[in-house]
Formats: sequence, C-alpha cells, structure tokens
Amino acid sequence: MSKEIAKNGKDYSQFSKDDLIKIVEKLETRKKYGLIWDEEKVKEQFEKDAENALPVLKEISTKEITDKDSSKPVNILIEGDNYHALSVLNFTHQGKIDVIYIDPPYNTGAKDWKYNNDYVDANDPWRHSKWISLMNKRLKLSRSLLKDDGTIIVAIDDYELNTLGLLLDEIFSSHDKSLIVVEHHPQGAGSIAVSRTHEYAYVCTPKDIGIRGRTVDSGESRWPLKRSGQGENNWRKNRYRQFFAILVDPKLSSVVGVGPEIPRDQKKYSTGKTPEGYLRIYPLDKDGGERVWRYNRDTMQRLIEAEAIEYTKNGALLVKKFGDIEAPIFSVWKGPRYNAGTQGSNLLTQIMGKANAFPYPKSLYTVLDMIAMIVKNKKDAIILDYFAGSGTTGHAVMELNKEDEGSRTFILCTNNENNICDEVTLERIKRVIKGYKNKNGEQVAGLGGSLKYFKTKFVKKNANGDDFKTRITHECTEMLCLREGVFDEVKKTDHYRIFQQGDKTLAVYYSLDRKSLPSLKKELEKMDGEKILYCFTLDATGLSKTEFANWHGVTLEPIPQKILDVYKQIYEY
Repeated sequence: MSKEIAKNGKDYSQFSKDDLIKIVEKLETRKKYGLIWDEEKVKEQFEKDAENALPVLKEISTKEITDKDSSKPVNILIEGDNYHALSVLNFTHQGKIDVIYIDPPYNTGAKDWKYNNDYVDANDPWRHSKWISLMNKRLKLSRSLLKDDGTIIVAIDDYELNTLGLLLDEIFSSHDKSLIVVEHHPQGAGSIAVSRTHEYAYVCTPKDIGIRGRTVDSGESRWPLKRSGQGENNWRKNRYRQFFAILVDPKLSSVVGVGPEIPRDQKKYSTGKTPEGYLRIYPLDKDGGERVWRYNRDTMQRLIEAEAIEYTKNGALLVKKFGDIEAPIFSVWKGPRYNAGTQGSNLLTQIMGKANAFPYPKSLYTVLDMIAMIVKNKKDAIILDYFAGSGTTGHAVMELNKEDEGSRTFILCTNNENNICDEVTLERIKRVIKGYKNKNGEQVAGLGGSLKYFKTKFVKKNANGDDFKTRITHECTEMLCLREGVFDEVKKTDHYRIFQQGDKTLAVYYSLDRKSLPSLKKELEKMDGEKILYCFTLDATGLSKTEFANWHGVTLEPIPQKILDVYKQIYEY
C-alpha cells in the first residue's frame, strides 16, 4: 500500500470498500486507445462557478446596437465563460447552427491563455492536459448545436495540431475531417530553427456532404479532350473504344467527324490526311504514347454535331462545356489576402484607431473565406464563434452579407478579461456596423446591422425545488427571446409579457395563478402570424389540455422544465 501512496499521493487504506470498488470500475472503463489525459488534476473554474447554480442570460440594453431597418435579423454577443454560454445555447440553439468557427488558444507556452485564473506557461506540468480538457468540454457541448449538415472549423498551429485532430476524430466521428494550411505570416517568425509561416484549420463536414459553398460560375468553359494522367483509364490498352481519329478540316479549322473504331490488338492504323483532305488526329502524347479521348465514338459524334468540339490555332482539341462549374477548394491558402499582419493587426488598428487593441487577430479574409466555403450559397445561415476575441468572425459575416446581400447572422461569445468583450469585441462590431474614421482620417462606411448584448449570470439552487423553478422561470426571458428570435416587447403585465419580431409573436406566462390567462388569450387573438406561448408549470405535464383547448394557432411550451432537461445533461444537480 505504501507504494501506491508514493505513486498516486493517495492513502487507499483509508478508503471504504465501496470507494475502492468505484475506483476499480472507473479504471476498467477507461479507454485503452486514443487520447488520454488526467482530467482529475484540471478541474476548471467554471465548474466551481456552476456549483448549486445554473446559467441564464441577462440583456444589457445599454450596449445594444440598432439598425433603422427592423426587419433585418439580429446578431448576438454573449459576455461570459464560453462553457456557460454554450450551456445556454444548448437550450436556445440546439440543432440550429450552420457553421461553428473558432480560433482557440494555441497553447504555445507563452502565457497566451488562462486556466482557473492563472496563465499557463511552458513549465506547467499539466499544460497539455489543461488544454485538452478545456477543448474537450467545449467541443462536446458545441456538437449538439450543429445542424445535421453543419460544419465546425477550428484554427490551430503546430503546438496542439495532433491532439486537436484526435479530439475531433472522437467527438465528430460522423464527420469528414480536412486540413487547410494557411500562410498567414509570410515573413516568418524569426526562429533560429524552422521559421514558421503558416497555421492550420481543421474543417469537419458531415460525411458525404462535402464543401457546399464553392464558388459557382455559370456559362461556357473548355476542357482538354485528350485524357492525361497516369491512371489506367487514360490509356488505349484499357479503354480501346475511346481510341480513334478525330477528323479536322484544316481549311476551316473545324471538326467534321470521327474515324472508325480500331480493335484493341490492331497495331497499325491510318494516319495522315483522308482522301477528302481532313486531318486525322489521335490521342497521342508527345512521346507517341496511345492515350484516349474523354468520350467513346458515339458520344463524340453527337458532341461534334452539337459543335461542342473545338480545334484551336495551336492544334489542340477542346470540349466546350455549359452549365454550372464549382471551383475547387485547395488545401493550401497563400497570398496577401490571408496575411494576418496587413489584413489582421493593421486592419484592426485602422478600425479601432489605436494599435495593439488585441494580440494576433486573424486576417478578416481568412475567416470570411472559411465561412463562405460552407455557406456562400446559404444566405440565412447562423455562424457561431465562442472564442470571439476581437470579433473578426462577426466582421467577416457582415462583409459576406455585403458581397451578396445575404442575411446571415452571427453569435459571438467571449469573456471580459481585461475588458476585451466591452472595449474590443463590441467596439469593433459597433464601428463596422456604424462606420468609422481610419488613421488617415478617411470615413469608412458602415455595413449596417443590429446586435443584442447578453451577459451570463447564475440562478442559485436551494433546497426548495419549486422555489428554484419559480426563480429560474422569472430569469429565463432573454433565453426564450433568443431561442425564438423575437426581441421587441409590446406588452408587459404582472403575470405575462409579449414580444414580437416580424410576423412572429412570443408570449411568456410566469405565474401558477391562471387568472390572467383570459387577458393574454385576447391579446394573442389580435395578432397574426406564428404565435408561441411559454407557460410556467412545476412539471412538464402541468399544462391542462382543457385549459388551453380554445387557444387556436398558439404553440404551447412548458417552462422551466425544457431548460432543466437540457441542463441535466450538462451539469450535475
């Protein structure tokens, strides 16, 4: 037993039989292969904050940004620990997010992030376990937020590239994982060893869906008619029916027909001109190797009749294609567009009017292109970033909307350490929306839009379960507004409140005393469009069907049970 104490720092002789059985059972259930780290040593502060309490949102109306056009969708900024924010979003946005883009701390050892209020440096013996634990908890919560066809993109560098890849394989096992290399710092990092100029982004898309935001060009394009490459299907011996002469009138530089099919084992065939003076052109490479055309003889004849085969001045044969063509997404991104100095730090300096507002911001266009490759063709997408930093993701979404008149919205989450949320994230978004003067004194036009600012707070639990349910019901209004996307309050009484946004109405009834229900019913009957009522009840079955029998056109939801059901899966209470 003394060896065990020396090894683990625990005196197991003092443990009860039941405790020892639990320890053995836990050891037996541990993963035998994969990414393993010591979670017991790295409990987070947020776990302590949430002891005997559950998070909710409170709106800070003084920080709201409004748009003259009230019909436009509302963007969201949440101040607080991102685990608590993700917990709330698991109620408000479960299965609703199209893209999650995050740029988490890279764990360089240079005190670039905190864990339990302490900076993590290169000498911390639990440095990697802390980082893995932090990411594991948040990635698991964010998984349920994605739509069935949703995508998560995670920026990273070499320090945790491999561990992040293993985490993503485990948590997003139903997704295909791709890796993009971005040259974001072309001048190099000045290392005496290898000077890094790049970083990475993991792109996890649902299997067999692929990248849906490729740029699509409609119209005519031209492809070489002769197949290239070293694959078996590019050679005559494997596809002899696609080896024949194409006949070209040299006077008119036009394709007029095809020669006869040549058997596989026929070594000699007619070359030179036909009796009519047409050129015979075979799919031969520069070394005389017998390749094949893209099409068989019958298909080729139809394309020639449709004038889809072209003979160029250089003597090449091309096939003209019509319709939509998707541009490929390449795995290496290079160019001034992705330079984090000019399009990240320098741009942020121009926006904020001062330097060093935030360390190492991403290039705006790196983030924009990452998001666009998923939702360029989906103009009402919702994008989430829960490591929001300086707000580059929100800026990128607004720029993308400007390009194609989209109505995509963003949700940004960040803590307020050193006033980052208030003085950097919010301030950048405000200036981009309303416009700003750059360092040269030139006015940069605003992109327009609106934003709601929320802050996480806690509802303390107590021994009286019914009292707790009552208190969380009175504190959950902003969460319900966020869940339904309805924010403008039109009526408030002691027992209920009514909100509207466009053609949608949200009502919240807070009391077990039902005497004000008839009044609420009359108010809702005056309103057109979609109507939803969240009504307080101590349990999910406490809403009488007879009580709401004549509430036509109103969807009924119980609170707070729906919220508590979500939180039971996240917190132990």
